[in-house]
Amino acid sequence: MAGFKHAALHFLHTLSILLYNVLVSQGLGLVIKAMVMDQKSTTILGYVIMLSFELIGGYYAQDVPPFIAWIKYRSITYNSYKLLIGSQFKPNETYPCGDYGKVCSIGEFPSIKLMGLEGQALASIALGIMLVGYRLIAYIGLMRIDVTKKMH
Repeated sequence: MAGFKHAALHFLHTLSILLYNVLVSQGLGLVIKAMVMDQKSTTILGYVIMLSFELIGGYYAQDVPPFIAWIKYRSITYNSYKLLIGSQFKPNETYPCGDYGKVCSIGEFPSIKLMGLEGQALASIALGIMLVGYRLIAYIGLMRIDVTKKMH
């Protein structure tokens, strides 16, 4: 339905990126829950953080002010979307873009040009750091709770 490439390798690559996205997002949820410890506050803070990541990530809002533009590189959404684009398209590919058999470069398509097809390894490394970092921070937050219970 989405028009993805019909090949097993592309499907498995896309599926692995989605799983990676879910695991990193789950880690962020664990951090929020371990630090806040109140169900309502955790839910609201989670929504605010994820919506901020989506908005600042650059796909929805393209003219982000420079003083907050750096946040998109720490965004789960931005890095996952960059990997998903790379799983489907390569810089040397073309697509039909007009009448009479005209073809254009995939890299010149507006939404792909905005994100860029380069930096796949960097996006993967950033998500890996988030995956480990969020879980480590959640562990430290849970250790803090155990220490305060022993003190009382």
